[in-house]
Amino acid sequence: MLRKLRIALQVVVMTSVTLLLLGASWSLSTWLGWAAKIQFLPALMALDFGVLTCLIVLTLLLGRAYCSVICPLGIMQDMFGWLGKKQKKNRYSHSKEKRWLRYGVWVVFVICLIIGFAPVTTLLAPYSAYGRIVNTLFKPLYDLLQNGLAALESGYESYMFSNVELWMRSVTTMTVALLTLVIVGLLAWKNGRTYCNTICPVGTTLGIFSRFSLLKVRLDKEKCKNCGMCEKNCKASAIDFRTGEIDYSRCVVCGDCIDKCKFDSLHYVPTWNRESLKRTGKRGEAEEQQPHSEGRRAFLTGLAVAAGGAAMAQAKVKVDGGLAVIEDKKEPGRETKIVPAGAVSMKRMSKHCTACQLCVSNCPNNVLRPDSDLLRLMQPYMSFERGYCRPECTRCSEVCPTGAIQRITREDKTAIHIGHAVWLEENCIAMQEGVSCNSCERHCPAGAITMVEREGKDGNTVRTPVVSQWLCIGCGACENMCPSRPYPGIYVEGNEVHKAE
Repeated sequence: MLRKLRIALQVVVMTSVTLLLLGASWSLSTWLGWAAKIQFLPALMALDFGVLTCLIVLTLLLGRAYCSVICPLGIMQDMFGWLGKKQKKNRYSHSKEKRWLRYGVWVVFVICLIIGFAPVTTLLAPYSAYGRIVNTLFKPLYDLLQNGLAALESGYESYMFSNVELWMRSVTTMTVALLTLVIVGLLAWKNGRTYCNTICPVGTTLGIFSRFSLLKVRLDKEKCKNCGMCEKNCKASAIDFRTGEIDYSRCVVCGDCIDKCKFDSLHYVPTWNRESLKRTGKRGEAEEQQPHSEGRRAFLTGLAVAAGGAAMAQAKVKVDGGLAVIEDKKEPGRETKIVPAGAVSMKRMSKHCTACQLCVSNCPNNVLRPDSDLLRLMQPYMSFERGYCRPECTRCSEVCPTGAIQRITREDKTAIHIGHAVWLEENCIAMQEGVSCNSCERHCPAGAITMVEREGKDGNTVRTPVVSQWLCIGCGACENMCPSRPYPGIYVEGNEVHKAE
């Protein structure tokens, strides 16, 4: 029963997290935001002490249930492990805890987290790893499906689905996501929770608390027939049936061992009732048989407390009205990259962001993409080749689970200067071709651009833009709408620290 309950909760959480990371729909995302905010590391980065307290209490009560039913990367490992069992049943065996690796990685992670060295923390964060896998590997397939449905229903004059542009946001992020999927998948397929119990810093942290959990899986040596089925089905390699010892720092309370035991010698029972215990096994710890319902009720109660408190690029040929091929825009070289309104500054963004890609997948304007720079590896920044940051859109600040992009209102956003526009005479078609163009002025939502007369290359008078740094908010509308190719005649330079009126 414990195993069935675990699987049911896994389906709910995994579906919610995956739909959220796919950016399925904004109305749906507003209902699924809890799935990101109850993740351990995002809550830690956001200093959400309510969620952290609930997760620690959950662990002290039930053990590492978080790793089984809340962490998406942990659930994904169970899926690969299930596939491995299809090939060979009873495939696992007991192994000793690799302390030097487990706590060595944990110490390095904590140090990097404190000093703000993003490459290490973003690579090791389990929720972020799953977010990158979904956003770079699964989302293109999801978008292709949506485009297919849109094409299919258009013949019936129905417009429930809309076409989505597919494009490669970052080769680096896709490579990292693919390697993560292959490595974690192979480890889980062959050995179960190897990654979870040797590399994952969140698993190590919760393992410290789970040693003292009130509910634990107990082995009754008097009933045990030493068949070894519990050990052979323990994906955490935490059970040694010969000695009756269970490593509770690695046990993820999956219930597989209880389900496989034919002699009723394993029970998930409380430890606070001393009268129910009797001394068996090497450690002298065993218990009288307890009804399964008591453990299940406690498991459900603990999860209810925690939940209540935590509450490839698609090729396209673009043509103009005369069917001439339009050259794609290229990203201009910026001295300072642009981060979304609400991030406050580049420095703050790099310290709080775990590169989970949730904001990237949910950006409706296609302006966010993962960074390839080492110090900000896979963290989001803005560029305006495919759209611009609309002043009325605050979606990235609403979905960010770590607080790297603080929640802002539409009114706040119109007053935040994330960058400033810069005019480039050598790229402006008015100067180079002597044509009349005021596209940047017409599309500037802040009214920061004024056209002035200037002498062109051929001696004729042309109108060129002048930017008011006091009014420009750095939304990128001018850069996006500039007809100059491949580089725009006006572009946005980021502000290291955002300015507010």
